[in-house]
Amino acid sequence: MVPHLTTALTGPINELEQRILESMPATERWFRLEWMEHTPPFYTSADLRNAGFKLAPVDTHLFPSTFNNLTPEMLPLAVQAAMAAIEKICPEAKNLLLIPDARTGNSFYLQSLQRLVEVFTQAGLNVRLGSLDPGLDAPVPLPLPDGSELRLEPLLRSRGRLGLKDFDPCTVLLNHDLAGGVPRVLEHLHEQYLLPPLHAGWPVRRKSRHFQSYEEVAKKFAKLLGMDPWLINPFHGHCGQVDFATPAGIECVKAQADAVLAKVRRKYKEYGINEKPFVVVKADNATGMGVMAVRDLKELDDPERVARGARGLLRGGGLPSEVLIQEGVPSCERIHDAVAEPVVVMIDRYVVGGFYRVHADRGNDPDLSLPGSSYVPLAFAGASQLPRPGARPGASAPNRFYMYGVIGRLAMLAAAYELEATDPEAETYD
Repeated sequence: MVPHLTTALTGPINELEQRILESMPATERWFRLEWMEHTPPFYTSADLRNAGFKLAPVDTHLFPSTFNNLTPEMLPLAVQAAMAAIEKICPEAKNLLLIPDARTGNSFYLQSLQRLVEVFTQAGLNVRLGSLDPGLDAPVPLPLPDGSELRLEPLLRSRGRLGLKDFDPCTVLLNHDLAGGVPRVLEHLHEQYLLPPLHAGWPVRRKSRHFQSYEEVAKKFAKLLGMDPWLINPFHGHCGQVDFATPAGIECVKAQADAVLAKVRRKYKEYGINEKPFVVVKADNATGMGVMAVRDLKELDDPERVARGARGLLRGGGLPSEVLIQEGVPSCERIHDAVAEPVVVMIDRYVVGGFYRVHADRGNDPDLSLPGSSYVPLAFAGASQLPRPGARPGASAPNRFYMYGVIGRLAMLAAAYELEATDPEAETYD
């Protein structure tokens, strides 16, 4: 099923699409060589924005929880990718322990877990769910909308291994971003593979570090294709010590917003883009939360507005102390007149599917990951790796989806760079 897609049919985005398609052999070889040097995250999803004049990732998730949006037609790709990932890590594996986050009362999240269980079961593994809740002392059923149920069990720790009653897994798969800290039960697992690793969680991870890595990847890829890296890269700045409770505490935010806006204005002028640039402020170590859009620095002079916006950046309404200031990439894409942004889903180094996040009540700029969002599957199963050479740029959904998959894989590669840089066990050389 290919969703009805309205997008800009002129301008640099079509030049980018054409360039990526013409360079497909070089692109795929480049990725292949990169994966010889770098290990992809176990699974990833990337939120993209197509502005009509640029296409860039705006968020990369290392604990994706939207597998429920993959259609049944996408499952064969997901199963093959899961097989490849497991074979690299633990070829003899027969058991997989899946650890979900605390959203076990959310039916959409449960359906995502159900799809993950289905994928890894078809990949040849026995899959069971273990809870990080130390208060859970007996298995509990998790009812699913289709009438079936998942079963959540207490974790058992024995020396260097983590498992369940009568269940000893080779691999432990985290679907929990550890935003509240690293539970002791997950530490020092010397005899098992924990994926993603602990330093992929928010106690260590920072969006600003990720986008530093992405900038490096984008420059390499742009050089390969002979193009301006800005067409695939959002400018960004970072503030490591912010106090939204005081006017002086956000001087860094103002300075970084001013610097990013200035760089974007220059690019808009260079490309003849007649739009007002904006930036978005995000918590640097939080996932899936809101953003604060800023079009004019004067907006940061209103303490009440700033504090109100900042409280929307963290779950629970707290004020972040570290923020990412990112170039705002407007979305020119629409599905049935609603603003849409593509999300690419990957397992190992493979694109396995994707979907559009759609919000009828939002404008084309800040954030669609809010209550009221809906989701429309993308036809990645037959499109992402099978583009149609010769089709007019902007007219072929498979070609457009292939381009999404390329940008999604660039974000995944950046995550690989990022995880290498923060690996506490990585070798260092003087």
